[in-house]
Formats: sequence, C-alpha cells, structure tokens
Amino acid sequence: MSVVGIDSGFELDAAAAAPDEVSQRLEAMPASAYVWRLVILLSLGGCFEIYDLFLTGYIAPGLSRSGLLTTTTQAFFGFSGIGAFVASTFAGLFVGTFFLGFLADRFGRRAIFTYALLGYTAASVIMACQTSSGGLLFWRFLAGVGIGVEVITIDAYITELVPSWMRGRAFAVNQAIMFIAVPIVAFLAWWLVPLTPFGIDGWRWVVLIGAAASMIIWVLRLFLPESPLWLARHGRTEEAFRILARLEAAAGSGPPSRPGVNSTRPATRPVASVGFADLFRPPYRSLVALFMVFNLCQAFGFYGFANWVPTLLVEKGITVTKSLQYAFIIAFAYPIAPLLAASFADRFERRWIIAGACVAIIVFGMAFAQLTAPALLIICGVLLTACNTTMSYAYHAYQTEVFPTQIRARASGLVYSMSRLSATFSGFIVAYTLKEGGVTGVFGLITTAMLVVVIAMALFGPNVRGKPLDAA
Repeated sequence: MSVVGIDSGFELDAAAAAPDEVSQRLEAMPASAYVWRLVILLSLGGCFEIYDLFLTGYIAPGLSRSGLLTTTTQAFFGFSGIGAFVASTFAGLFVGTFFLGFLADRFGRRAIFTYALLGYTAASVIMACQTSSGGLLFWRFLAGVGIGVEVITIDAYITELVPSWMRGRAFAVNQAIMFIAVPIVAFLAWWLVPLTPFGIDGWRWVVLIGAAASMIIWVLRLFLPESPLWLARHGRTEEAFRILARLEAAAGSGPPSRPGVNSTRPATRPVASVGFADLFRPPYRSLVALFMVFNLCQAFGFYGFANWVPTLLVEKGITVTKSLQYAFIIAFAYPIAPLLAASFADRFERRWIIAGACVAIIVFGMAFAQLTAPALLIICGVLLTACNTTMSYAYHAYQTEVFPTQIRARASGLVYSMSRLSATFSGFIVAYTLKEGGVTGVFGLITTAMLVVVIAMALFGPNVRGKPLDAA
C-alpha cells in the first residue's frame, strides 16, 4: 500500500515538474531550420488573417462606389458609412479576443489555429454575397470574431515554440511573412475595385480570392505539432516530450549556452489554476492594466492610418484610382520593414522598441498631414507603415511572453481585445474627425494616442529580454 502511495506521489511530482523541464529545454535550444520552418508555416496561415483584416481599408472606395456604404455620415454613429464597416470588423475582433481567447488555452493551439481560420473564411464568403449594408456589416462582424481568435492563437503558438533569445526575430519574421498579404490585397484592390468583372463588383472579387486561397490551411496544419509547453501544462507529458525531442533532434544534441539565458535555473513550483477573475488581482493586475491602456491607444496609431490610407489620399484631392495605386506602393513597407527590424529585434527591450516606433509615427504622421506632393506623400506613407509594423511585431511578442503558459492566450486575448474595442470606435471617430478637421485632425488624434503609449511603456513596461517563459 505504501509502495502505491510512493509511486503515485512520484508520478504527480513528475507531472508537476514536466512543464518546467519543457520550458528550460526549449529555452536552451539553439536555432534550427525546423523551428524556423514552423514559424514560417504559422506565418503563412496568418497571411490570410492579415489579408482579410487589411481588405477593410482597401475595398472601402469600392463599397462607396457600389452604393452599399458612404465615405462619411451625418450622424456620429452612422451605420451607412465606411466607419461602420471598420467598426463592425473590430467589434467582431473584440468579441473574438475578449470572450473566446480562452479557446486556445483549453483546446490547444493547433486545433484553434485551424478552425478559427475556416470560420472567418466562411463568413467572408457570405459577406461577399451581400446586397444590403445591414447584411454586409453583420457578416463582417462574424468574420472579425474568427480573426480575433486566430491572431491570439498564432501569437501564443510562436511564443511557446521559440526560445527568448531569438523570439524578437521570430516575431519580426512572422510579421514580415504575414504582411506579404498587404501588398497583395492592395494590388488586387487597385486592379479590381474600379472594375466589375463578369458583372460582379470588384470589391467582391477581392474578398472571394482571399477566401479561396485560405483553403491551403488544411495542408499547412499537417506539418504543425502541438505546443509542447501547452501539452505539458495539460498533463499530456508523453506527447509533450515526444514533440520536444523532435525539436531538439532537429537542433542537434548538446545545445550551447546562449548569452543572457539561464538554462540551469531551478524548476519553479507548480502554478495553481488561474481563473478569469484572477487576471484582475495581483500579480497579474498591473500587467493587465498596462497592456489594456497600451492596446486602447496603439490601435489609433496603427489602424487610424492603415484602414484609411486610400480614403485619406482621396481627401487630399487624389482620385480613387490613383489613391489605390499609391496605397499599393505604400503597402510594400508592410513585409519589408519587419525584416529590417529583425536586425535589432533581440538587442533592445521590447518597450523601448515600441516607444521609439511611436515617436516616429508622430513625426511622420504630422508630415503626411501637411504634404501634398505625391512622391512625398508616398515616402511619408512608407515610413509611417514601417514604424507601425515595427511597433506591431514588438508588442505581439511582448504581450504574450509576459504572461504564464496556462493563461497566455486568455490574458493576451483580454488585453488585445482593448485594441479591437478602440479600433471599433476609431472607425466612427476617424470618420467624424476627417469630416470636421480633415487629414490634419486625424493625425492630431493619432499623435495624442501615441504619446500615451510612449509614456506608459517608458514608465511601466517590464523588461523581458533573455527571460525564459514562466520565469519568476
């Protein structure tokens, strides 16, 4: 009887220690072609999420041209304007990240990565068939729900497959690959939105092409393992160590120590289950509050420009066709800028990269508002986009690695949902500001939001460089 008790206790201790061992061994791994291949596969899946998200701004002139929506509305919360289309997208994203972020924590990164994409693809196909503004907004909202779940899952997935000493570069590469979708959707919009191929509005073709291409996800998922850290946290230790062994074998035996990495730190104590309400209590409360404020403000800087580029250019007196052409050129900065940022991604703390990018957004944004020459507008647009994408890769890594594994998707989903809530209202706020204050007023709004981000990150942002996941 006592032997059984000893054996049971030993098994429980081993199960409790498994996540810590997995974390330490992942942290000690050198880079390998296999790990980078997994990052690339996840990023390719994320391309469809970015495509679907960014078509919001690029098909806006087409929605207006077809008579489904208008550029501005008389009422602040007008539901017949482009602002409502932007708002419905981000309202769905808010629901997906705030209420459904827990799905990846409960059912695993791999399953949710697959089915969230299929869900928002189906909603997008139905949206492309709508003939009323109400139907358009409703199905855009449902597509946004799926996108919200997907983005949180990808962030958690990559965080748990890559050691901290190369995580910044991994997210920079991830963003670069995903943002390849932006010039693609910009080109398709430039080409198709002014036309009606086969009697069908061009904006509908832009939506349907992305939906059709997303079926490649069924191929991608065959090559993706589940997160070993997630498996270990859910008691599936045999699977966790089998996947971990595959990662280590691909990296080679006897991985060398890396600067700033403590691969021999003592195992941490098993962490008790954390409920949603616990996120608003110590030790998580201060982190949650910081990243909520950050996400509320950063969305104005990113989406206040990204979703309104063609419309802002039109407001500066440029024709719809030319504005889409210029937006297409500017869009090339999306995949290129993160690759350039990879050169310093792990050399500086995330908070200082974010703060520096926000300062640059302020400078280039105000310049964009004052300039009228097409060449200078394009240059400023490219620089603005480069700063936005630099901020983006940094905070996507930052807001997942600061939270422990058992609540990573849920906590990052909670704080990230604030950017979706902010972006929901930014659709109306930017439309109203554009009507009342013009392009200068829009960038004044963006400047205020970015100043809050700089102050919050500089004063309260925690340091994460070189720290293993779940480190005390």
